[in-house]
Amino acid sequence: METTRAGGIGRAIPTGVALATTVGIGYALCALAFRAAPDAAMAFMNALFHGLDFSRLQSGPAPFDFSSFSFALFVAVVWAFVFGAVFGWIVDRLRSAA
Repeated sequence: METTRAGGIGRAIPTGVALATTVGIGYALCALAFRAAPDAAMAFMNALFHGLDFSRLQSGPAPFDFSSFSFALFVAVVWAFVFGAVFGWIVDRLRSAA
């Protein structure tokens, strides 16, 4: 892998992998916390977003669905990889221009 010449991938792929991994772990931990303590997790979300009431979006106790969790995890990880790779590519371009 080329890391310094223009046109090489440089930090793009490693940055994408790092962000995707971080987002995946964070999403899994968040889902686990919500599954373990839904009321406390909802209170935290309400506080995190300056008092917005997310409980109105909750229609009742929903059983954990692994397919929904997996799909959302996949989308979040792919999204994070793409944005991380673009970020790494931009950083490389800016460093080579300086």
